[in-house]
This record gives sequence, C-alpha cells and structure tokens, in this order.
Amino acid sequence: IPINNNTFLGEVCLHACVYLPSVTLCSGIGLALCERLLTEESQLRLCLACRNLQRAEAARASLLTSHADASVDLLHLDVGSVQSVLAAAQEVKARYGRIDFLYLNAGIMPNPQVNVKAFFKGLFSWNVINMFATAEGLLTQQDLVNSDGLQEVFATNLFGHFLLIRELEPLLCKTDHVSRVVWTSSSNARRSAFSMEDMEHRNGTEPYSSSKYASDLLSLALNRHKNSQGLFSSVICPGLVMTNLTYGILPSGFWTLIMPIMWLIRIFTNTFTLTPYNGAEALHWLFLQKPESLDPRAKYHSLTSGLGTNYTQPRQMDIDEGTSEVLYSKLLELEKVVRRTLSESNADKESDGQ
Repeated sequence: IPINNNTFLGEVCLHACVYLPSVTLCSGIGLALCERLLTEESQLRLCLACRNLQRAEAARASLLTSHADASVDLLHLDVGSVQSVLAAAQEVKARYGRIDFLYLNAGIMPNPQVNVKAFFKGLFSWNVINMFATAEGLLTQQDLVNSDGLQEVFATNLFGHFLLIRELEPLLCKTDHVSRVVWTSSSNARRSAFSMEDMEHRNGTEPYSSSKYASDLLSLALNRHKNSQGLFSSVICPGLVMTNLTYGILPSGFWTLIMPIMWLIRIFTNTFTLTPYNGAEALHWLFLQKPESLDPRAKYHSLTSGLGTNYTQPRQMDIDEGTSEVLYSKLLELEKVVRRTLSESNADKESDGQ
C-alpha cells in the first residue's frame, strides 16, 4: 500500500486461531503473534482471516487497545470449506496488491480421545517429557466428512491452506518481490501417522498428526516449485502451549491436577513453552529472517528455557523430496476434482433456480 513514492506498508495475512469451535480469538498463538508483529513494526498492515467474525472483531479491538494506530483488517474465511476459501481469496485479491507474509495458523483436532491408562503410566515414567511434547501413543481423534466430501481435519489443516495459496499465487509469486508462507506444524507430526495411499486419513485414528506431517511435506514441495517465483515456505512448531486446543484434550480437572507438574517439568525441557507469547517465538523470529538463509528441511521450534528465556532452534524434519513431490502432485489432482465438483454443483443450482 503506497504511502508516498518510496515507502510501503507491509501486508501480513494471518490465519488466526481456528483450533476448536469454542476458541476465542482474544487468546492463543495467533493473537500473540499479532501483538509481537505490531510491536516490532507498527506500520504493518495486518489482515486477520477468521472463521467467526464476531470473535475476529474482539481480537481486532484487543490489538487496537495496545496499538491504537495499527491497521488491522478482517476477512471471513473458513479453510474447511472450499467455497469459503475461494470467496475469501477473491476478496483478498480485490483488496491488496501483494502479500508479504501468509501465516497458516488454522487447525482443528476434533473429538480428541486420550488413553488414560497410557497417560498415567507415562506421567510417572522417564518418558513423561516426550509424552507431553508429542502425545505419541496417547492421543487419537474421531474425524468426520465435511460438506465438500473431504475429511474435516485434512480439509482444515492442509487442503484449505493449499487451495488458498494456489488462489493467491498472483499476490504471492512476483519476480520482483519476496513472499513468505509460514505453517504452524506440531511435534505431533509423525511419518508413522501418514499414508500416501490415504492422505486424507479416512481409515486411521490420528488425522491431526497425519495432517501436520503432510504440511511439513508440502512446505518442502512449495520451496522446490515456487522459490524461483519469489515464494518461500517455512514450518514452525510452537512447543507445548496451553491454548483452547490443548485444554480441550483433557477434562479441566486433569489440567488442574497436572499443571504444577508441567511447570516443574519445564525446568528440565525447553519444549514446554506453555504461554501463547512463548509459543509464537518461532513465528516472530522467522519474520526477521531473510528467507534465502533458511533451511527448507528444518522445522523451526519455539523453545523456552527453565529460566523463561525464549529462543528459536531449527531441527531437521523426517521428510524426503520424493514423498513431498508425490503429495504435491496428488493435491493438484484433488484440486482439479474439487473445482470441477463445485462448478457442476453451482451449475445445477443455477439450473434449478431457473
């Protein structure tokens, strides 16, 4: 957005906090990131892309309380709906001439089920830190099929983001301008939960882990295909953060019981970031880096020392180019199918209306 002949406001599109239906946008990593970005650079133009506009208004009001002169736009977007993604992308292209950063922070974990026996066994073992950090062998979910015929977690956590990037390529891929896509992944992203033959995870019980591993793969593929066009992709892990998604995993009484233990464990591990501000550390750190200096195979972790010092550390992801390329091709094919189905559906509605 030109201010004068040689000064521009940056544009940052934030996919903020669509974790669970009960979440409010006045909390969580998305809002913490907004606060940190505006503190870093008050002239940024933020666009909060949110599923619930009433909660988005509350988030905007919260930001303007501490940054009265900030430019904060709102956009209605449900990445779990193909129609919503396409409509939101059209609105973005009508509003803005470019996007500098696209933070893909939306995600859901529906109906989480905890193996209580495994939980208490791990709680009093040497594996307790890894159990909290990754939920490996502990956490499953019950997924559903959405109105587009896609698995809900796959659609929200991965495919909706992929389709959004595809739609926004005119703003993201410019030869004279560098754009950044930043995925919020998870330590729960594991190769063992993902199957290329079942990339939507229709037949498994760990759709969240599968979708996050797929986003790691997709980020690598995007860099291979789009770096030459000025688009760079990165992946972060916020650590163990206490957000509504986390609190929704266990009954409130359990959290009351184990929170003192978690704060004690934090002394011995750096992955327990716990607060949204700490969890946003890697997201904020990437904002300050030159994309050419980043490792496309690394996941950038938000970490907090036992004394409360925040820092970011890259860790190599368990991914390979061949698998990422296959996933990228399959997503392109699925995109064609989804677009064709939507077009036929709209044509049928027009015919019925006439």
